[in-house]
Amino acid sequence: MNNSYFGNNNFPGQPIFSGNEATPNQAAVNPAPPTPTGLPFEQSYIENILRLNKGKRVDVFMSFPDSTEWRNKVFTGIIEESGRDHIILSDPATGEWHLLLMIYVNYIEFHEKINYIV
Repeated sequence: MNNSYFGNNNFPGQPIFSGNEATPNQAAVNPAPPTPTGLPFEQSYIENILRLNKGKRVDVFMSFPDSTEWRNKVFTGIIEESGRDHIILSDPATGEWHLLLMIYVNYIEFHEKINYIV
């Protein structure tokens, strides 16, 4: 095994220890200052856009390529929560709640103007 290559297990942001003292890792990336919404400016990820639009009615178009029962499906509801890999919708018309995985999302249609910070 090549220790000069594989021997360095320090990752960006991970402190380097010298004895009992942590030394800042110079490779650490400093996060951008937060916006008034608390989200960093450069992070216009889908999860953050959905969080900015919590409470709005949407249609989520999804595809399930491995399904023989249904390939494509549209979920309509109110954005309740969102995370890095999921969206939680509630449907007031049916009383149902849906936990949708982002990996299957094709696109999302909003029924009103989208809140978006550049």
